[in-house]
Amino acid sequence: MSGHHSQTEEAPLISNRFIYRLTAVIALLALLTAGISLGGRWFGEKISLAGHTDSEELVSLQIGQDKLELPANVIRFRDQRRSGTSERADLYLTWPEMSGFRPELRARFDDAGQSSTLIFLQLSQSTMSRDMSGRVDPIYSKLFDGPPEQAESGLTLHRLDPEAGYGPEVLLTASRPGEDDYAVRCLLPAAGERSTGGDCQRDIHVGQDLSVLYRFSSDLLEDWQHIDAAVRSFVEARLSTR
Repeated sequence: MSGHHSQTEEAPLISNRFIYRLTAVIALLALLTAGISLGGRWFGEKISLAGHTDSEELVSLQIGQDKLELPANVIRFRDQRRSGTSERADLYLTWPEMSGFRPELRARFDDAGQSSTLIFLQLSQSTMSRDMSGRVDPIYSKLFDGPPEQAESGLTLHRLDPEAGYGPEVLLTASRPGEDDYAVRCLLPAAGERSTGGDCQRDIHVGQDLSVLYRFSSDLLEDWQHIDAAVRSFVEARLSTR
């Protein structure tokens, strides 16, 4: 009895097998913790970018007859940031810098209240022989409803026939020496309302066969001449002749 009692007392309270198992569990937990930490950091970075990229690596796109080389950070959608043939490219640029996404500018891309400082572009192959300016006389002028109204910044406002399908949009024009009239369609905010980030839109032809539809806030209408020149210059500078 005493021998058996002594052996029982001398037996270790924690067996070697238990220690091995505990060590393995601790190691596994450590690996899981590290994985969660790294995964969480990666996922957090992806969430914080919200689809944006600050990479300026050039993406070569063939749209119709035109080839462009665009920095990845001006392309809005991740699936369009691949070189090759594409039907269209959607871009966003800050105004007036004409810059793509950068971390220090994140608020302007993520905060809807600051979207009026962005210009949105859609590049696609032309489907019409005339751009918006070229359509004023043969098309839009036939839809004017009532006399023209003087607007700010040298623009003239034309209301459109409610039956024409443009809803409450108006057409704003301005004469340009030696060129077709400037023209932009806008859904102007009512008194007391705020404009949205893209309530004005205009399209121009650039390159061989490229249509550039761009949208901007009606808050920026006073800069219409500079915006039009900057958009054209931005796209033309990125056309590739190779």
